[in-house]
Amino acid sequence: MGNHPARSVCARPGRVVRVTRADLDKQPHEVAEMFDGVAKRYDLTNTVLSFGQDRGWRRATRAALGLRPGERVLDVGAGTGVSTEELSRSGAFAVGADISVGMLRAGRASGRQVPLLAGDALHLPFADATFDAVTISFALRNVVDTTAALREFGRITRPGGRLVVCEFSTPTNPAFRAVYMNYLMRSLPAVARGVATNPEAYVYLAESIRAWPDQQGLSARIAESGPWDRVGWRNLTGGIAALHRATRV
Repeated sequence: MGNHPARSVCARPGRVVRVTRADLDKQPHEVAEMFDGVAKRYDLTNTVLSFGQDRGWRRATRAALGLRPGERVLDVGAGTGVSTEELSRSGAFAVGADISVGMLRAGRASGRQVPLLAGDALHLPFADATFDAVTISFALRNVVDTTAALREFGRITRPGGRLVVCEFSTPTNPAFRAVYMNYLMRSLPAVARGVATNPEAYVYLAESIRAWPDQQGLSARIAESGPWDRVGWRNLTGGIAALHRATRV
């Protein structure tokens, strides 16, 4: 579940300067670097910043996929594999893929008992129609070309297979939305300073959520990408997050 960029740029020959936050252009090599930089305390930071809601969101994602024992599911943007491990509790064969080697390394070091592989969401290292289901949680925002990623997910999913996207969204209640946006833009970076290895990177998290389409907007993008049909969504935690589900044509 990648959310927090940082990148390196050359200030002058022979010298590399670490920039603690990224723009919203989301180039793949920059995304990989930013996640490498927050991998060590990534899972703890997510739990603290979400007030523990992340655990319930992972369970909801597993339920929405409707996985059966023996099925194959790919978890794109798996990070340290905590979400992949949740999927495996269904009895399905769950594989995690992420562009950040640092995140994958942190997951293996923590003892995750699931396969974790390096892979770009735009060029996944799997044959056509390999999986019964594919999912991505809180990482689609970090892909430079959302439509191309959705098409790539369709390529590796068998006809009739399922897609579930769990992503930050827009709270439906206006008063709650105002409180949430205040937390997002002001309080979240302050909380991150107490737990994150690179707290300044969490400014990107807030900005990327604010710039992301709402529930209807993302559903339209999924439907228009080509290989997906029967697109729908349901809100989690009042619309802070939403589960988008679709079926491979």
